[in-house]
Amino acid sequence: MSHDLIDRIALLRRPDAATSVLESELLAEKAASLGHHGRLVEKAMAALRAFDAAPGEAEERKRLVRKAAHEVWAFFVQRELCGFRDQKEAIKQYGIPGEVLARLGAIER
Repeated sequence: MSHDLIDRIALLRRPDAATSVLESELLAEKAASLGHHGRLVEKAMAALRAFDAAPGEAEERKRLVRKAAHEVWAFFVQRELCGFRDQKEAIKQYGIPGEVLARLGAIER
């Protein structure tokens, strides 16, 4: 038997095995979702920076800022679900501008 299989069998024999397996699955899902949302923020920030490097129509920039704000908001929600309450480091790491932060949670009509 492989060590991986032996480890899994040992884990399942523990009284709290179901809870441990479920907790592990939930953590894996949270991590995957956090990574997904982080990539969406990276993509939105890159699009905004690319636009600013070669400006176009003002309406297009507004759309990019709204899109970025939506992605950042979703990312921050996911971070909080993972237990990360302080967003300062993420703001710095992703280079999220104040104009995007000011629009977090805004609803367009």
